[in-house]
Amino acid sequence: MFSGEKKPPILLRCSSSLLLFLSAACLIFWFPSSPETLIQQQHDLHIQHHDPPHVNQTRNQNNNNNNNKNADGLITPTKPSVTVPTCNQKLSVYLYTLPKKFNLGLLHNCHNLNFRTDMCPHVANSGLGQPLPTMGPTLATNSSSSWFATNQFAAEIIFHARLLNHPCRTYDPTRATLFYVPYYGGLHVSSKFRERNLTARDELDVSLVDYLQSQSTWQKHNGKDHFITLGRIVRDFTSSWIGAGRLLKLAGVENMSVLIIERNPFKGSNQHGIPYPSYFHPSTWQEMSTWQTKMRETHRHHLFSFIGAKRRKAAIRNEFIKQCGESTRCMLLNCRGSNEEARKCQEPSEVLKVMSESVFCLQAPGDSFTRRSTFDSVLAGCIPVFFSPHTAYSQYQWYLPGERSKYSVYIDQRSKARKRIEEVLLKIPSEKVRMMREKIIGLIPSLTYANPNASDFGFEDAVDVALASLAEQVKKFVD
Repeated sequence: MFSGEKKPPILLRCSSSLLLFLSAACLIFWFPSSPETLIQQQHDLHIQHHDPPHVNQTRNQNNNNNNNKNADGLITPTKPSVTVPTCNQKLSVYLYTLPKKFNLGLLHNCHNLNFRTDMCPHVANSGLGQPLPTMGPTLATNSSSSWFATNQFAAEIIFHARLLNHPCRTYDPTRATLFYVPYYGGLHVSSKFRERNLTARDELDVSLVDYLQSQSTWQKHNGKDHFITLGRIVRDFTSSWIGAGRLLKLAGVENMSVLIIERNPFKGSNQHGIPYPSYFHPSTWQEMSTWQTKMRETHRHHLFSFIGAKRRKAAIRNEFIKQCGESTRCMLLNCRGSNEEARKCQEPSEVLKVMSESVFCLQAPGDSFTRRSTFDSVLAGCIPVFFSPHTAYSQYQWYLPGERSKYSVYIDQRSKARKRIEEVLLKIPSEKVRMMREKIIGLIPSLTYANPNASDFGFEDAVDVALASLAEQVKKFVD
């Protein structure tokens, strides 16, 4: 139903008169299909131009990559060719209307959802967080309303909001192939990290399971066609100790599919990785296409970069900071401490500026296997360099190409090569780098969460990929 291959659209280079003609033609011949019954399928795209991958090499300014530019010099893309398959009996999603204590009711106490962070600003705007008024001159586009200071743990709220407005939603449970349980389990467990009474900690989780198992829709397939999304990593839901919960260990939950930002790569057979939310949430295909084109044309000054701080459990980060600090080809943004440089790590525009000016972005494990930074890197068109297979390869199999060398570099963190990162990266041929970056930029739509308030936006986002993949997965269990 959805294409797994993401390629850039053909953008027509037009004079002003031709642009007027095309606009008129679009008004006459192009009538968008209803978002209530259709999903936009992935564009049939073709590559006409690629950035040269060399560090400090400028591109031909006369080549506009077949885009039109407005008076401010911002790119205005031409609409790509799009086909729109219907949501049919193979993919139809029923949303449970749970008691509010399981989702929206938790948001009423947003000041206490995390003992480290006031989550009230972050749960606003359907989980997108606060709008970003500007992304700075380097990243400026004509789609400033698409940018938000999104919290990395907000996926469960965004997913819920997207499905409320999704064209594959059905209000008839007898027609559904998937049943979505909109429980904000990540927000709940983070609010209980300091709870010493384990019975009180798990009370809401147990109540959810009791509620589900009493439903006839659950009983039909014993929950095997049900799924839940969780916005925190798996270890936060699999502990019997203080500082986590045990939702994923409860009887019944193991029958459900669990969409989670970090799965257990060794035992999580019912767990499926979904992207961490980044900062870009476009409402239209134009905004997406404009951003992709900008990332193709951006001037990348640095061979590689690292954004992060030392971690007690991830000594390889110390190696990164050392090598990056000693290299003239690396950009380091050290997030340790409270100085001005560390504060930049909390500014989306600063993070994406560093990444968009880098050819490669180092992605080391931190407190856990995965990093939101991986998805920031893809958004910035920066080729990720991984040092553990569990940072991405074993996590996001629905989203990433099977051949990892097409879009990333892998250096085993136990190998000697980790001591000479710059040397390894310099050996990669320029043409190979160009192709890898094009693949990465092509992945941006499917790793992005579109604005939940949008419909008929013309590209397949992270939610669409999850639904299509999950439908195929569940079909094997219930047929």
